[in-house]
Amino acid sequence: MIIDSLQNAGKYESLHPLFAKAFDYLRTSNAAAAEPYRTDIDGDNLKIILSEKKGMTAAESVSKFECHDKYIDIQVCLSGTELIGWKPRSDCQVPKGEYNPEKDVRFYAETPDMFFTLRAGQFAIFFPEDVHAPMIGDDVIKKAVFKVKI
Repeated sequence: MIIDSLQNAGKYESLHPLFAKAFDYLRTSNAAAAEPYRTDIDGDNLKIILSEKKGMTAAESVSKFECHDKYIDIQVCLSGTELIGWKPRSDCQVPKGEYNPEKDVRFYAETPDMFFTLRAGQFAIFFPEDVHAPMIGDDVIKKAVFKVKI
């Protein structure tokens, strides 16, 4: 997992061939002012989900404690304040249901080891080994989630 601010995004672009394309899309689109949408940026290799909704309780989010096998998430807070739970996948022992290959999601009946806060202009990168519980908050959170194929 990586946590940083968008002003430092260039430091991470060499980690994956599509990271630069994702951060460039964010810089050149007006995502912060756009209505929620989903679109493919580079076919199945790079997608964006732009959402704007009220945050949920920690219990609601942790009930969907998730990770992905085929995609890396770059989650960018565009406005609001978001709390996110995290735990290394290697420490998760209790799966919750089966892996869903169509949605590329696996859930765990675990609790996060830690929580951290993202504010506008900050991002987190979750690799397949990162189990996360996003969208915790009391107010409306606007965020962009890039799905980057491994």
